[in-house]
Amino acid sequence: MSDKVNKKIVIGAAAAGIELKETIKELMDDLGVEYEDVGLNSADEDVYYPTVSKRVAEKIIDSDYEKEGIIICGTGIGVAITANKFPKIYAAQVYDCYGAERAALSNDANVITLGSRITGPVLAQKIVKEWLGLEFKPSRSSKKLDEIYEIEAENLKDLK
Repeated sequence: MSDKVNKKIVIGAAAAGIELKETIKELMDDLGVEYEDVGLNSADEDVYYPTVSKRVAEKIIDSDYEKEGIIICGTGIGVAITANKFPKIYAAQVYDCYGAERAALSNDANVITLGSRITGPVLAQKIVKEWLGLEFKPSRSSKKLDEIYEIEAENLKDLK
């Protein structure tokens, strides 16, 4: 990881991920990473994971994609599926540091998702630290990403 983290993060969690979200926020505070927490902050809130993913994705879109996101639920699956329904949101479900590296360097993921029931707090912090410190640079993966973008444009052109 580089010494300077330039990313601005939007973070959100479903009820199952609130505790892990707080752990990740502590890490970002320690690293001096700017972030915005869009909830949940209590398991008593009557909000499901799709709404949390929507909040994160919309904040990223509203920032003209300057911000990136971290979303946490029990597995990381549902929040990734939901986030990937938004244009130019590329959410990668990450369970280890290698996945975080590849999400950043090969896939230019602007969102990572974590599962609090799968990934413990120490590993989650290592994953986030890895991802935060990496920036995509054009590489052999660029042609693959261009193909993803073309597929996205084709499939979303008629959606309202």
